[in-house]
Amino acid sequence: MALMDSWGMTECVLNVGGGYGVRYTADDAPLPLSAYIEAIVTAVKEYVAAATSRIKVPAFWIEPGRSLVSEAGTTLYTAGSQKVVPGVRTYLAVDGGMSDNIRPVTYQAVYSAALANKMNAPADHTYNVVGKLCESGDQLIRDVALPAAEEGDVVAVFCTGAYCYAMASNYNKMCRPAVVFAEDGAAKLVVRRESPEDLIRNELPYT
Repeated sequence: MALMDSWGMTECVLNVGGGYGVRYTADDAPLPLSAYIEAIVTAVKEYVAAATSRIKVPAFWIEPGRSLVSEAGTTLYTAGSQKVVPGVRTYLAVDGGMSDNIRPVTYQAVYSAALANKMNAPADHTYNVVGKLCESGDQLIRDVALPAAEEGDVVAVFCTGAYCYAMASNYNKMCRPAVVFAEDGAAKLVVRRESPEDLIRNELPYT
């Protein structure tokens, strides 16, 4: 606002961006969007009221994408093998990993999870949920409480509607997963699962 004032501008759009919090885990308590907006609008109005120029209150833009879609998404993995390190931890491997959710290894993002097929069972075991890629950092969730897991269980990782599929890759020749929309008890496939053929579709023979 001060820079705009120095340039003699009287009207503008103020885009305050995004980054509004979401509830990745039960310990998260993000401020409501209205609290952010109230603080920003109040500060700008106070500046304009105190300004000696003809500057006007700008139009406010926000980018609320993550706060709109993140909590709407849940990623479903199939549980595979386990590795028990006595007195240290138990690793639970799933059929995905950093290829479909790069955020834990890049941002140290923290997620919560449940076994979708054992929702009513006591969560009395602690696991590190890890992916199947060839990276030691391919850990989706550390020290998460779950029921006793078995091969074939469905591991649901919550709050993955933003910056997961959008940042997914084919690293390690992993196929991107399908995307399904669910509403009012009905499910619709909107992005099909990639196949091995999709991975090599653009590759040409070299002789």
